[in-house]
Amino acid sequence: MGRHHLGTFDQLLLYALVRLGTDAPGLEIARLIEERTGRIVSPGAIYTGLGRLEARGLVQSKLGEPLAQRGGKRRRLYTATRSGVARLRAMHDTLGDMARGLRPKLHSS
Repeated sequence: MGRHHLGTFDQLLLYALVRLGTDAPGLEIARLIEERTGRIVSPGAIYTGLGRLEARGLVQSKLGEPLAQRGGKRRRLYTATRSGVARLRAMHDTLGDMARGLRPKLHSS
């Protein structure tokens, strides 16, 4: 797989970020993925995946404001970049093209 490929988990992370908008915390991303897919994802997997996407320029992060409920600790907030949204859109369109017209065949088995 090349540098331009997005794996399934990378796509889930980007879909979650697009749905949540800007400045999404990692645990909210994990919650959304679980809610929408039924897939339970560990925080470690979320942060590793987001770090990988950030290194590729598809996600950006920043530290948020200190939170009293976190003992004054700041949390990292994530946003999909324009490149990340464009890459996700391209993958989404490609998969849609491949799937178009297959519903009858998928449901006949």
